[in-house]
Amino acid sequence: MTVNAIAVIPARLASTRLPRKMLREIAGRPLVGVVYEAVRSSPLLADVIIATDSDEILRVCRQHGWKAQLTSPKHRSGTERVHEIAMRHHSEIYVNVQEDEPMVRPEHFEALLRIMQNPETQVGTLKTPAAEQDVENPSAVKVVTDAQGRALYFSRATIPFDRDGSGARYFKHLGIYAYRRAALERFIALPESFLEKSERLEQLRFLENGIAIYAAETPYDSVGVDTEEDLERAIELLRKK
Repeated sequence: MTVNAIAVIPARLASTRLPRKMLREIAGRPLVGVVYEAVRSSPLLADVIIATDSDEILRVCRQHGWKAQLTSPKHRSGTERVHEIAMRHHSEIYVNVQEDEPMVRPEHFEALLRIMQNPETQVGTLKTPAAEQDVENPSAVKVVTDAQGRALYFSRATIPFDRDGSGARYFKHLGIYAYRRAALERFIALPESFLEKSERLEQLRFLENGIAIYAAETPYDSVGVDTEEDLERAIELLRKK
């Protein structure tokens, strides 16, 4: 890989569906640390930074030697938090790893950074074949792409709709993104979009404003931890791993 990239893990303490989830334990470690150490396992990243608005999370990170920085509590999205870190640290590519993805692995970053080698690509992300339990699960975001891998839409709904039962293929979106600085700055300058508010998916702000997102396919699934059930599933999968 020839691109320079740093990873940022936005980490809020507030969570409506799973209270204080970033400090919930998986195999004896808080979730934020499980994610951090998983991201650090990639040799392709020049640095990994936890970006938090919580003094408590910052304190826990420092106790364990996980690199973390305090960011504004006014941010409305993880991308805004990544942008603040980007203003402090220069890099060609900024990788946003959602805070609740404990199953990330080096192969994810390899696939993601490969598509960012094209200088025309402003935003990249990942997709994986959706497991049966995720197809109709609104917590698992689905994505449809064109023949070149460019995202057409992201949704919590089951897309595409298999009207005739012909056996549609479903792809789950993984919460890992790569941005160039110009794309981050454009995102911050744009107002929250209609579809973004409707689906509660911040990546739709890019699509609604004509900014292409390319999705690389990976065979390696992940588990976003949003509920107690997700947490138990992640614990079980990590135990098997």
